Amino acid sequence: MQTLILPGFSASNKEWVDETAKSIKSDDIIRPFYWMHWTDENFKFDIQEKAELIVKHLRGEKANIIAKSLGTLVASLVCKMIPNQIEKVILNGIPLRNVNPEELEIIKFAIQLNKDKIIIFQNNNDPHGTFEEVKGFGNVVMKERDDHNYPFFEEFQDFLR
Repeated sequence: MQTLILPGFSASNKEWVDETAKSIKSDDIIRPFYWMHWTDENFKFDIQEKAELIVKHLRGEKANIIAKSLGTLVASLVCKMIPNQIEKVILNGIPLRNVNPEELEIIKFAIQLNKDKIIIFQNNNDPHGTFEEVKGFGNVVMKERDDHNYPFFEEFQDFLR
């Protein structure tokens, strides 16, 4: 069993990945992801390619996923591809203003397909998508914040137990 930590697009998400990885107490493998384009702008960020690589590396193993921002789209693709391998999923800050309608449908489909396994944290005034815009997606918990930060590490741990 692994717990995958999938950050958003921006390199500013590295701190969130590190903090999340440190906060999860588990005997299982904690696998934080650091996107290559953070350190080498020549790398293209291809969401489908990332999802396929994750599925390949899981090799049939069960996984939990904690994702933030654009990482929620990568997580949704993984959930769609291997729903039986996914145990629990925590989506943080679904970036409505940064995905196209097709990508948003992928996120919604993955949530519906895995609705008993997913919790969504959405800040009430997240500039990338507010709680009001996301509340109908499933098990959505509103957080009182006006930013795109999701430092709810204790709640992540509680959900994964």
